Amino acid sequence: MNKAIAFALLPVAALALSACTVSPSAAEYDKAAADIIKNSFQDRGIAKVDRLVQDDANRECAAADVAGKTIDPAVAKAIEAANMKTVKWPSDGKFLGDWKEGEKIAQSGRGMTWTDKAGDANGGNCYNCHQISKEEISFGTLGPSLYNYGKLRGVTDPNSAGGKAIVEYTWGKLWNSRAYNACSQMPRVGHMAILNEKQLKDVMALLLDPASPVNK
Repeated sequence: MNKAIAFALLPVAALALSACTVSPSAAEYDKAAADIIKNSFQDRGIAKVDRLVQDDANRECAAADVAGKTIDPAVAKAIEAANMKTVKWPSDGKFLGDWKEGEKIAQSGRGMTWTDKAGDANGGNCYNCHQISKEEISFGTLGPSLYNYGKLRGVTDPNSAGGKAIVEYTWGKLWNSRAYNACSQMPRVGHMAILNEKQLKDVMALLLDPASPVNK
């Protein structure tokens, strides 16, 4: 047997032996599983094992999911409030960039693998979960359709009072989705530095610029 695999299975073997006298607790099973996962991965290139470390939101939402329950409302509010504080607004106050560049980012799923280099631009991989334009015939359905996103929300002028509210919400949602939904599965593209500020502006333009094919 491969030594790495054998080492990874030690916690399970130990629990199995102890079960002869005392049944392991749920916490002990969780620790054994976590040890197996930790011992099964290693740093490689820019992909580090610290990606396995859960923050409070990951931990609470995963526990609720395993238990088949919804997360406690008070805990959810605390998670959302904490994540809202992480949202960084555009440094120059401008939210929209170039929708054509935003389309390229939405189409791209590259980045953050061990073969990529630090500093390389990542894609947004938006079409993996959403329909965005009607020209795109292949898209995921994990998230809602974003076709006509700005048009349906009445954003004919992103600088108007009503338009500004939607623009700010959209930026915050892209930056850190858990600021609005504690257990959101949407990647926190700003908070986790998946996309930089310019890229976020371009994706914003794709969604909200009246000239974008999304809103035609």
